[in-house]
Amino acid sequence: MSYLETTKNVYKKAAETPDVGLCCTTTPIWQLPGLDIPEIMQDMNYGCGSTVHPRDLVDNPKILYVGVGGGMELLQFAYFSRQESGVIGVDVVPEMIEASRNNFKIAEELNPWFKSNFVDLRMGDALNLPIEDESIDVAAQNCLFNIFKKEELKQALKEMYRVLKPHGRLVLSDPTCEQAMPQHLRENEELRALCISGSLPLWDYINMITEVGFGTVEVRAKRPYRILSPNKYNVEELIFIESVEVCAIKDPMPADGPCVFTGKSAIYYGNEDYFDDKKGHTLLPNQPLAVCDKTAGALANLERNDIFISESTYFYDGGGCC
Repeated sequence: MSYLETTKNVYKKAAETPDVGLCCTTTPIWQLPGLDIPEIMQDMNYGCGSTVHPRDLVDNPKILYVGVGGGMELLQFAYFSRQESGVIGVDVVPEMIEASRNNFKIAEELNPWFKSNFVDLRMGDALNLPIEDESIDVAAQNCLFNIFKKEELKQALKEMYRVLKPHGRLVLSDPTCEQAMPQHLRENEELRALCISGSLPLWDYINMITEVGFGTVEVRAKRPYRILSPNKYNVEELIFIESVEVCAIKDPMPADGPCVFTGKSAIYYGNEDYFDDKKGHTLLPNQPLAVCDKTAGALANLERNDIFISESTYFYDGGGCC
């Protein structure tokens, strides 16, 4: 049996019998006016973060969510869309599609504004999406892509890139790990399906995103996720896994490489009214400006004694210039 078949079986069981402990979501569930999330959806929230960001969801976007889970994030996306088939949910596990469809009936009873036809549920594979080219404004996946091995991950990212409109957004939440994951854990089909052993280092993950063409990447959040300890896993040391939330934007690729925002800022504290680097960045005195890592490096290389560059916070929420 392949690891993808093992994954299908794990989530078939999780659809038929909700497994509260299957994943460990470290992002608080959005509390929004008039939104009442059914308890069963929360029990079936098989993600490691959140992909729902209100600033992505303006002007009635067409939304794609891959790996539907119990339907919770589909419901949250529909809260901002509120139009027939405004949200498309794709899953390869028929039992998960059926569970979400049943959960939407409960959601209709709790939320007068919601109708099940706001969400178009489709059987489909992340590696071959049943979606037209350049038809989606916002695409998302939560704790699915880390299950894939590198070739499948590259294909899944290519598919997301294909279906997004120019300047469309891909919002992802996945575990990452900077330590070397032992090979025997990486090859363990069950642990990979459970989102434990497929984690990549953050920059490997980002590089795979930019290699398929995304010109801008925002690291929006980074939080502790899990510990693999010698007393429970066959490892020689504690392995620390983090949950990361990333937004990749289908911007044109800059000639000097992608703009990756990891939460760095530049602050000018000189005596002039402003500092202009002649590359599109104007720094006002003591006004932090969010900059991508590429720009942060270029400013640091100027070796001035009146510009401060902060370390990465891995919490970036817009603003700045690149």
